[in-house]
Amino acid sequence: MGKNYVDIENDRGETLRYRKHVNGRGLIAHGAKVHASALVEAGAYVEPGAEVAAGVRIRRGAWIEPHAVIGPDVEIAELAHVGSGAAIGAGAKIGIRTTVGAHARVAGGALIGDNEIVADGERVATDRRGLRLAA
Repeated sequence: MGKNYVDIENDRGETLRYRKHVNGRGLIAHGAKVHASALVEAGAYVEPGAEVAAGVRIRRGAWIEPHAVIGPDVEIAELAHVGSGAAIGAGAKIGIRTTVGAHARVAGGALIGDNEIVADGERVATDRRGLRLAA
């Protein structure tokens, strides 16, 4: 049986230790909190201080930055990026290659499509079809 962690050096020369999540084998940094029922696929990263709730699905290549909060039953598609301090509400869906900026807020149940950008600090809610609602 191989080791259950990997050490990665960041841009500042610091070494961060990541463990492989039991459900999906994605990499979870020391200090991140990820519920055991969440799926974090191989190739996805969850950074220190991030919180991931029950039933979340984080697909390959997705990146959750430090101190982001991901609510229950959220789906984050392949190659999506959730910025530092962002919050994603329960049941929201984040599309492929979509970026949610630092400290942005995505309302529960929101549908953010593929290749979209939610700006830093922006607050977003959508209807059932994914059309953005006025804040």
